[in-house]
Amino acid sequence: MSNITNDYESVKHKVRALLDKQTNSGHHRLRAIKDALARHSIAIGGLSVIAAVVMIFFYLLYVVFPIFKGAELIEGQGYELSVAEADSVALSGLEEYGEISFQVKTDGQVNYFYVADGTRLEALSIELPEATEIVQAHFANRERGVVALGLSSGDLLLAKLAFKISYPNNKRTITPQIEYPFGNELLRLSGEPLKKLAVSLSEDALSITGLTATNRLAFQRYLIEESFLSGDFTLEQEIDEQITTNLSPDFLLHDPTGNWAYLISKTGEIESYLFDDESLVLNERKSIASKKAPLSEVQFLLGGYSLLIGYDSGEIRQYFPVRDEQNIFRLELIRSFDAGNSKVTQIIPEIRRKGFYSLNEQGDLGVFFATSHRKLLNVDLFDSNGASQQVLVNPRGHTLLALQNNRVRFFEVDNEHPDLSWSALWGKVWYESYPEPDYTWQSSASNTDFEAKFSLVPLSFGTLKAAFYAMLFAMPLAICGAIFTAYFMAPKMRTLVKPAVEIMEALPTVILGFLAGLWLAPIMEDNLPGVFLILMILPIAIISFGLVWHVMPHSIKGLIPTGWQAALLMPVIVIVSYLCLTASYPVEQAFFGGDMRVWLGEIGIDYDQRNSLVVGIAMGFAVIPTIFSIAEDAIFSVPNQLTNGSLALGASPWQTLVRVVLPTASPGIFSGVMIGLGRAVGETMIVLMATGNTPIMEANIFEGMRTLSANIAVEMPESEVGSSHYRVLFLAGFVLFVFTFVFNTLAENIRHRLRRKYGSL
Repeated sequence: MSNITNDYESVKHKVRALLDKQTNSGHHRLRAIKDALARHSIAIGGLSVIAAVVMIFFYLLYVVFPIFKGAELIEGQGYELSVAEADSVALSGLEEYGEISFQVKTDGQVNYFYVADGTRLEALSIELPEATEIVQAHFANRERGVVALGLSSGDLLLAKLAFKISYPNNKRTITPQIEYPFGNELLRLSGEPLKKLAVSLSEDALSITGLTATNRLAFQRYLIEESFLSGDFTLEQEIDEQITTNLSPDFLLHDPTGNWAYLISKTGEIESYLFDDESLVLNERKSIASKKAPLSEVQFLLGGYSLLIGYDSGEIRQYFPVRDEQNIFRLELIRSFDAGNSKVTQIIPEIRRKGFYSLNEQGDLGVFFATSHRKLLNVDLFDSNGASQQVLVNPRGHTLLALQNNRVRFFEVDNEHPDLSWSALWGKVWYESYPEPDYTWQSSASNTDFEAKFSLVPLSFGTLKAAFYAMLFAMPLAICGAIFTAYFMAPKMRTLVKPAVEIMEALPTVILGFLAGLWLAPIMEDNLPGVFLILMILPIAIISFGLVWHVMPHSIKGLIPTGWQAALLMPVIVIVSYLCLTASYPVEQAFFGGDMRVWLGEIGIDYDQRNSLVVGIAMGFAVIPTIFSIAEDAIFSVPNQLTNGSLALGASPWQTLVRVVLPTASPGIFSGVMIGLGRAVGETMIVLMATGNTPIMEANIFEGMRTLSANIAVEMPESEVGSSHYRVLFLAGFVLFVFTFVFNTLAENIRHRLRRKYGSL
């Protein structure tokens, strides 16, 4: 017994030694090295993909984050300003670049000083008639620097505070100048003294509105004519009229276009006058009083369409006229802002965008943007209360001066993206001249008064709309085609059909978009009834042909090899489609009055040539190969023992397909559908070329859309780097990224559940 045991141990050691020798041989060491390299390479590749996706995510956040940042004041060096008393200053302001400030005194002297350190420049004087002084002064055109000066004599003088830039000895120098765009000629609005004065200067007209001591509203309009020889401007009076008013206003405003005039009292009573048919007529009387406090300050927002009303309670309201059902403009409260808990003493509108600053009695400064309804900053600007508190902002909006008792504090303003907010991007916004709040994307226009509108809702809606119609067209064809190809088709025919469908995926989408926009869209427009006949009759024809073939004698059915019956459908499809298109014109004449597009318009359905139907068909052809290939592989990979066992137990081929094959292949089919959906959501060139690219929110299949991806492709080359437009486009890319991430995450989760449920089969 011991000998047998010893022999066994000896053999075991020899076998182990032989195995160790083979394992330690060069061939096996090389294989082990290759396995390790492959394993680590795959791991590194997978981690690199994850890292790249995460880096893209955070880079998009890095570019997008600044649009939600508030305003910031960066304080410079403060100083004392040795100028005349504040009550002798009629008008103060900053030049465009915020380097020089000016103060117009009541005697016509204009003092200038450098904003950074308070250094005085040489003073200039406005030429005033003898024994007169300035009693009222305001900007007739802030962008051009033209000021309207109401004199104690009742006359009006227009002067331009100009700043010329030169480079003597290669050194940038700003030189203040006083110009008279219409000469030194004085204008007289009325023979009576004026209590209030408002002047509006546009490119082609000068409008003057004043309130006399007898409560009469005087109005004059001059046409501006330019001499071809000298280039000088002259004024030709067009209108001179007076209107009696019963209101005792504390504020008189005249908009920059010269079309609107407002009389407003501190009690909240308002009269609006509209320039219509070459006359100023009363448009509306209304009360805009607050239950909490009376009015304290009124200013126009940029463009002169909106009124900013400040109250003693610290509230600021925005009103603008909205056309009602009777075609009459009515002032509507659009939105309100909280400027603190004390009286609003100053509202300073920005010159080049719809933002404004507010100052209250406690010295709190607020920075707001009207359209986005954002409060960007609230800071205690002045240490103590004082009646002489004043804030000046330059036209470019990056320099702010705070003046109190000749003490000057200089600030740089960092406020790059005030026009964007969560509500402006995803909520309805009531824009000026719009009848109601709406979702609007319009990033550019041809005029300088345009306000960009950045709602992502129409783009997101267009993205989902395009994907929906593409999947509506592609899913039935791709899945049913995959089922027939994998389960019923003859192997030889499958080797022809499957590569032919998959090679469709190699077609560039720009070609599909080109064909859809320039070839398919006109054909569908000219044969619209025929297209719908195809969509309705072709499925019925295919099913009918199948039923007829089913009842055919076996002698006839035997002529076609098993699995090749699908080839018989090709002539059926061609003939039925041709007949439907041929019948398009007679059907259109008989049922749609000769033009189906006009008929659709009469029943309230708009029709665009490049519409969702065209996009659905074109993008469907791009998505079909993806869904077909993955679904067909999943169905074909179902183990034969499952299908054979089902058939052996007496189930029919259709029962086996529905109850065994499809549940087993459902994870793969669902993966194909979700991958196709992801491609449809991110598709660019087809929707770019086959739609009207109009960002509208209409489910109408006969209208187009604009998608997130197409919008990025169209507008990114035109956007200024770092601008709000630029960052919103990156935000659109981020939203698209989130869309695909959510879809893929849901798809993976559902696929795992299906695999766990049917994996036991």
